[in-house]
Amino acid sequence: MQHQEEHTMRLLITWLINTLALLAVPYLMHSVQFASFGAALIAALVLGFVNTLIRPILLLLTLPATLLTLGLFIFIINGLMFWLVSHLVSGFYVASFWSAVGGAILYSIVSWALSTLLLKKN
Repeated sequence: MQHQEEHTMRLLITWLINTLALLAVPYLMHSVQFASFGAALIAALVLGFVNTLIRPILLLLTLPATLLTLGLFIFIINGLMFWLVSHLVSGFYVASFWSAVGGAILYSIVSWALSTLLLKKN
């Protein structure tokens, strides 16, 4: 039972870290905005679901393009996921597709840095 509680706590901490990473993006890029902290919480949750469910399918379908571009096409996929979430979540605004690509890159970097600092490895 304690293992499940630890897993749940880690999942909630990861969600909060990803929310904080999303909230950092507008400070680095003015073409990405949030109306509220609640919108960022929902966007982080939806982004997690989209990246878990849709992104792997897109990666498989675009494998030839990814191979031809030596992996750079993954940035486009990540931008598409970021842009999709901005269209699904009210209060999360991304000015353009290229802003979504840049925002996705910044989000990944900040999320990775925060996770490295705040989450201990088991």
